[in-house]
Amino acid sequence: MKFIVSSSVLLNALQSVSKVIATKNTLPILDNFLFSLEGEKLTITASDIETRLVTSIDVVNTEGSGLFAIDAKRLLDPMKELPEQPLKFDISNINDESMVVNVDYDNGKFNLPCDAGDTYPQQKPLSEDATSLSLESQILLGGISRTLFAAAEDDLRPQMNGVHFDIKPESLTFVASNGHKLVCLRNDSIKSENESSFILPKKPANLLKGLLEKKNTPVTLVFDANNAYVKTSAFEMICRLNEGRFPNYNAVIPKDNPNTATIDRNSFYTALKRVSVFSNAASGLVKIQLSENEMFLFAQDNEFNTSGDEKITCQYSAAPLSIGFKAPFLIEILSNISAENVVLQLADPTRAGVIVPLENEENEDLVMLLMPMMLNDQS
Repeated sequence: MKFIVSSSVLLNALQSVSKVIATKNTLPILDNFLFSLEGEKLTITASDIETRLVTSIDVVNTEGSGLFAIDAKRLLDPMKELPEQPLKFDISNINDESMVVNVDYDNGKFNLPCDAGDTYPQQKPLSEDATSLSLESQILLGGISRTLFAAAEDDLRPQMNGVHFDIKPESLTFVASNGHKLVCLRNDSIKSENESSFILPKKPANLLKGLLEKKNTPVTLVFDANNAYVKTSAFEMICRLNEGRFPNYNAVIPKDNPNTATIDRNSFYTALKRVSVFSNAASGLVKIQLSENEMFLFAQDNEFNTSGDEKITCQYSAAPLSIGFKAPFLIEILSNISAENVVLQLADPTRAGVIVPLENEENEDLVMLLMPMMLNDQS
């Protein structure tokens, strides 16, 4: 087999799919890229068994067709150091089991051993009753990006370790929670004929964050009970879904919150980052006191005899109230809201605080929830 390809085009393709390759693979063949040459189309695949990424690029001056697998690191490392230029690939058999690839470029060449591609694990097809959904890349990217940070790392509850896609005839809702924080983002522009749901694991969700284009391009999402298939014009991803049923997220969001404060998000965020420096490293506790049009933030660490506090203005007219939150969690929540102003909705110091944007984006409804921390007399 022979072909010529642009070095920069090939490098971009390799880097985009290489992120799925695990550091330690159960099958040695998974340390490789799988190449498939058909006509003037070169398809590149990488996998860790659970998740599979596929992309295709155009090549020229092709001879032959077939499959071959090259060690990912051995190919990527020299490719990163090459300037843009045409690369000439020549793949030949040494014997029935071994192959070699020779790569010629300006002023140099290198060769690598490679394996026959027919030993690379194949992807099982989706079931005939798979559900299909079409949406724009920005909607999928926004839904994953603004919820994934709240997903859990819990081996005992795998259904919490990812983003829950809750598909209704009138909307698509992205949900993630680790039991302490919860994010729920509903988009009313996505319609479906039937109700369905699945849980996208954290690794493929993170991969999609890096792969999805920020400009609007069509995305096809197809899934069954076990696997999901995501296809764009640039790549395809097939991944195994998390097992289990996601908890009833609507049941845990407090509906009656009489104490509401409207705050400039950036002022709240920056003040919280400054004050949280003085919180206890283990607890991260920051105390929030609300009074007439004022929010008082306070943190201390008795072990090192440090403390910090700051006042910011807000719109608040209910009874004075004090509540404690884990500062890193609250900072994460505020950093994932783009609105200029946020609303903090509270019932009492023992119930979850609800943080929502004062104004949602078009067709969106974003709700973030954070469980409080117990306050003691010294806080």
